[in-house]
Amino acid sequence: MVKEKNKEFLYNTIDKRVLKEQLMAEDFKRITLSFYRYVILDNPVEFRDNLYRALAALNAFGRIYVAREGINAQMSVPEAKWTEFKTMLDSFSELKNMPLKIAVEDDGKSFYVLKIKVRHKILADGLEDGSYDVTNVGNHLSAEGFNQALENPETIVVDMRNHYESEIGRFENAICPDVDTFREEVELVVNTLQDKKDKKVLLYCTGGIRCEKASAYLKHHGFRDVNQLHGGVIEYARQVKLAGLESKFKGKNFVFDERLGERITDDVLATCHQCGKPADSHTNCANNDCHLLFIQCTECAKEMEGCCSADCRDFIHLPVEEQDKIRKAQSNHAVKGKFKSRLRPDLKKLRKVGFASCGM
Repeated sequence: MVKEKNKEFLYNTIDKRVLKEQLMAEDFKRITLSFYRYVILDNPVEFRDNLYRALAALNAFGRIYVAREGINAQMSVPEAKWTEFKTMLDSFSELKNMPLKIAVEDDGKSFYVLKIKVRHKILADGLEDGSYDVTNVGNHLSAEGFNQALENPETIVVDMRNHYESEIGRFENAICPDVDTFREEVELVVNTLQDKKDKKVLLYCTGGIRCEKASAYLKHHGFRDVNQLHGGVIEYARQVKLAGLESKFKGKNFVFDERLGERITDDVLATCHQCGKPADSHTNCANNDCHLLFIQCTECAKEMEGCCSADCRDFIHLPVEEQDKIRKAQSNHAVKGKFKSRLRPDLKKLRKVGFASCGM
């Protein structure tokens, strides 16, 4: 929160480069966490403003969505403010006794600014409001219960995340739909499993929120034994570590913050999108006019300077004036909008260089 001559700004007004520099200079630890709750908010805008004031006072960062149906938050809080933060949450009747999911790997650099947005829904599912009962959800399973259910070869396990998430980490034998959005997947899963409505179905996602809606939707369509991993992969990893259980989730868990992933096991399931070498670190193209999300190994990152293609690498070295001309002309594919973060071009072809540095 910023004040200027008694004027209150309930949003950030500082350049992001400055904010990132300030974050890296911090000499204290932050705790990265996430939470969500479906709860009716009579006045989402007023709730949003009050929450912004409270979190800004704690120097908390994050990305939070508020809607009439509830709240969905991913954020970081200074460790020294942790007790005060939990007390603050309890001061809101809608957030009292909120289950918090703490990050598995956390260097405290997950967020650099506080953003709270009011939206129509806290999770975009593309489904018509009132078309199904969102409160009639599946059975919530602990890490141990989920592992036990996986032992049954007849059990159907479905990854309710997007392709770029399951690519770097997933449960053994899980069905991983090749989709880019949740709204695509929820319909696809129902249609694909039409003849398996009497089977035990296990759903999982990052923090649990997508499974809340997905399980309700499956039950609405006649699936009889729907179960979901309570707290998602984040909580699963925590419980596995505390109880000394075998982690049946392998690889990395994709997270929607600056880290883009936290390691659950040492398994590397994916490959570099540019050379094919084993790798599971996501990055966004260094050309901000492209910003494609892709997997890049350290060798390709060095040679391509963090870019997805030779065109993008050339573009970032052009004078600012020339970049502006290309943007206006919209003649370069990287700045024209052809490559959005969820599209999947053939980066090996776009690379337009040899693969010697990556051992190919």
